[in-house]
Amino acid sequence: MIRGSVSNKLEGRRIFLGITGSIAAVECVKLARQLIRHGADVIAVMSNEACRFLPAESMKFATGKEVITQLSGMAEHTQDGDMLLIAPCTANTISKIALGIADNAVTTFALAFEGKILVAPSMHLPMYENVVTQENIKRCRERGIHFIPPKIEEGKAKMADVEAIVEEVIRAFGDKSGKILIIGGATYQPIDDVRGITNRSTGKMAAAIAMEAYERGMDVMLWASFDAPDFIPSRRFVSVEDLKNMVEEETEKYDAVINCAAISDFVVDKQEGKIKGGQEMVIHLKPSPRINPLLSKIGKKVIAFKLGGENVLEEARNLLMKEKLDYVVANRIESIGSDTTKIWIVGKEGVLEEAEGRKREVAKKIIDLI
Repeated sequence: MIRGSVSNKLEGRRIFLGITGSIAAVECVKLARQLIRHGADVIAVMSNEACRFLPAESMKFATGKEVITQLSGMAEHTQDGDMLLIAPCTANTISKIALGIADNAVTTFALAFEGKILVAPSMHLPMYENVVTQENIKRCRERGIHFIPPKIEEGKAKMADVEAIVEEVIRAFGDKSGKILIIGGATYQPIDDVRGITNRSTGKMAAAIAMEAYERGMDVMLWASFDAPDFIPSRRFVSVEDLKNMVEEETEKYDAVINCAAISDFVVDKQEGKIKGGQEMVIHLKPSPRINPLLSKIGKKVIAFKLGGENVLEEARNLLMKEKLDYVVANRIESIGSDTTKIWIVGKEGVLEEAEGRKREVAKKIIDLI
């Protein structure tokens, strides 16, 4: 039984998966199974053109449900679903939806459906960029239809990856609002043109927090030193100086800023070129600029992390008071690089909450703060 094997985020949700005539239809078996793994009940609705690329029997196997392919009483009965996800969606189908044409099972659902509608376009790039297609997308958006951006590559507007589509489906059921900035990863301070000093960090905690906030429906920005998921807006930093400049130049105001980056406490006077090896060398370390005190400029609420050993709770309280933060999340050195962690959320009143488990689960407690 695969239902809910990954999560229960879509438990109790009935999703009609509309499939139209694109080669990307072959991804729908995987897409349906992933939605089911998150707890969803999936029913495939296919146009005749879609069946040329993907047999209806394949989708019956993937979903465990009869596939809707013809206009009938069953096709028009759309009031018992939570979402209509059309993926892939061709330019032809977008045009029909925009103009209110219901000539197959998918377009009939799109016209009659009263729940959430998500569309994942798939077509050649010139068709996607055509002024007529863009005007029809605009009309659909005015109806409240949400579009999942395609991948632009190889001269095509390809359907978004299955992972990105699933995340957008989960996000559509999120009930939280607000703008949040997450800062994560490690800084790198150059010694010369080929060497540098850094802190150990995989960015897993920052990625977990960003994903949790995104799935809850929040407006997320991720500043990271690692590769962020394509569907989450992000900016890249390398050094402490990069972060300092990004904060000072930021014009947005966030409801909350969460800084879980491993920021170096030291900077080095960089030497040009490559320092010759085979000899002793003395490196002079200088204190780096503190980033946390700057974050109140761009965040109404500032949450920082403190990594430490046995005295980490005391260190977290000291950091909270010294840098005038709203909360500090204390965690231990053993969590570096691991998929699990243990944290203590420290506020002005002391330890507010303790959480332990996988970083995705712990991230929920952190997002609950805001």
